[in-house]
Amino acid sequence: MPKHLPATLLEACAHLSNVDPVMGQLIREVGDCQLHLQGARYSVLVRSIISQQISVQAAKTIRKRLQRSLSNRHLSPRTVAALSDTDFKTIGLSRQKRGYLRHLTELTLNGTLNFRSIARNPNDESIISTLVEVNGIGKWTAQMFLVFGLGRLDVFASGDLGLRKAVATHYNLPTSATSQDYEALALQWSPFRSIASWYLWRSLEM
Repeated sequence: MPKHLPATLLEACAHLSNVDPVMGQLIREVGDCQLHLQGARYSVLVRSIISQQISVQAAKTIRKRLQRSLSNRHLSPRTVAALSDTDFKTIGLSRQKRGYLRHLTELTLNGTLNFRSIARNPNDESIISTLVEVNGIGKWTAQMFLVFGLGRLDVFASGDLGLRKAVATHYNLPTSATSQDYEALALQWSPFRSIASWYLWRSLEM
């Protein structure tokens, strides 16, 4: 059992190990949970949009170019709004993703998308419904925001290909398994499905 974790993560690991021997073994093999928030909430969504349908390395390159285009100023709605189409082209963003970022930025600046209000909302499904109204944000991106932007502990993205691969490997799910099958299996990990997901993602690197 990992020993150097905040109390909530220790509680999560103990719960997961108690309810699921397979998950308990993964926790022992992977070690301490390193799940943490990934910066300001607006920037989490910007990074998610940039990363859609491209390789991890390509996404890193574009994020670095974006930061350089901001002259190393803080990534924020105001600094992104100041970028021109030429700036976006130089960064390497497609026209579609430029549109997504401009829509996200506009809604954030005019207050339609209020991250403080979103963070205070205890209902994850309600937050997902709000976020998917933004161009370029689907259910998966909204779920990743819940985990990495808000630190919600009980999220399981049944459509995530990495999670599906890990679950199929460790729990012998057939190729015909549906999202409902994955969600049913994940119920045993509640209220710490985000932590279980983190261990499943890490297991793919072992």
